[in-house]
Amino acid sequence: MSPREIASGDVLYLTRSASPQFVRPITVRVIRVLTDWHTYHGWCWIDVYELNARGDAVDRRSLYVRCEGVRRRTTSPAAAPARRPISRVRVTA
Repeated sequence: MSPREIASGDVLYLTRSASPQFVRPITVRVIRVLTDWHTYHGWCWIDVYELNARGDAVDRRSLYVRCEGVRRRTTSPAAAPARRPISRVRVTA
């Protein structure tokens, strides 16, 4: 994958193949690719939101990744189940 193939809104799965810093893989949503920052060939800077298991953004980060090691997430993070209001029942003894 080249920096041109990474676009805003992409959900990516980053492992050690993207960078040694990802000992524990993370899922991110791309804000933008920082094309004006100079890098080594095959590497790029990206602004992202780190996502938790539910798919909610928990942190904003700028990451330096190897473009070939970046993988698009084929399935979206698990959506949170719809919440139902709690019914208040008075219990008498």
